[in-house]
Amino acid sequence: MGLLLLLVLLAAIASGAVAIGVDDMGGAINNWLQGQKPSNIYQGVFLQIRLPRVLLCAVTGAILSVSGVLMQGLFRNPIVEPGLVGTSAGAALGASFVFVFAGVLGSQIQAIFGPFLVPFFAFLGGLLASLLVFSLASSHQKISVTSLLLVGVAVNAVALSGTGFLSYLARDPQARSISFWNLGTFSGATWMQVWLVSAMGLLGILFSLVKAKHLNALLLGEDEADYLGVDTKKMQKQILLINTAMVAVATAFVGVIAFMGLIVPHIMRILFGSNHRVLIPATILAGAILLSLADLGARLILAPAEIPIGIITSLVGAPIYIFLLRSQGLLEKGGGYD
Repeated sequence: MGLLLLLVLLAAIASGAVAIGVDDMGGAINNWLQGQKPSNIYQGVFLQIRLPRVLLCAVTGAILSVSGVLMQGLFRNPIVEPGLVGTSAGAALGASFVFVFAGVLGSQIQAIFGPFLVPFFAFLGGLLASLLVFSLASSHQKISVTSLLLVGVAVNAVALSGTGFLSYLARDPQARSISFWNLGTFSGATWMQVWLVSAMGLLGILFSLVKAKHLNALLLGEDEADYLGVDTKKMQKQILLINTAMVAVATAFVGVIAFMGLIVPHIMRILFGSNHRVLIPATILAGAILLSLADLGARLILAPAEIPIGIITSLVGAPIYIFLLRSQGLLEKGGGYD
């Protein structure tokens, strides 16, 4: 899978509205190491546009996928995914607020945050929405998956209605920005975004690898995991916190990308089983591979135009989500009209 990821990344870098050859890639890296500027436009596109975009896409895919593993392992439920706890919807609301009211915030605030104004408010919105879900769903310092999902649906609905209201107030350019952000895109990737998202992703991935054995114990049930020496309440808080931080940071820069945290862990679980010491590394690699392929398709299908990547992930993820619901028996008839 590591070799496959490398091949996919090379293909994603080489392909696009502007094709980039291996010679230009090598020349650009050589010039950069020597402190020289790119020799031609292809090297400039490689260093400043294509490479940061591909790396940010791969890191985001790994983050969203491993966050899905953490959530599903924590609640022992394969249909749980990060977006169900309000992080993505809250981030969308925060970003939409900036798109509509950026002029009201004042030049001083805009000068302080600069290009990070939208990501900051998106991160803040995602964090606040997730904390609201966790606080409302907790009872006696314990969170059940049922209460979490039910509260998550309600908070998601409120956040989405707020985003819709802001879209109604927005002028045409603002409304278009909101629509594109809600569908996800890597078109504005920069090296600063790559470093920030990668730092948060590395922290979350290391945490998930350390907690792999604890997640395996949790598969037996909370009581059994407690008997084996796992502090389930503490681990629950840690996973929810690190998961929210990872998803909020990634979403803040690239927008809402649906279903990655749902479909990738499930596919890897079918292929490799439920041992988290194998499942987590496999999911990290698979998430990076699949989101890179989705972004490549988004750039090539209507080239030189670009399809928002959220359309592709939703188009693929929705049928798989329905399959998961059916396999869990949640779509079976339990009454009503024949």
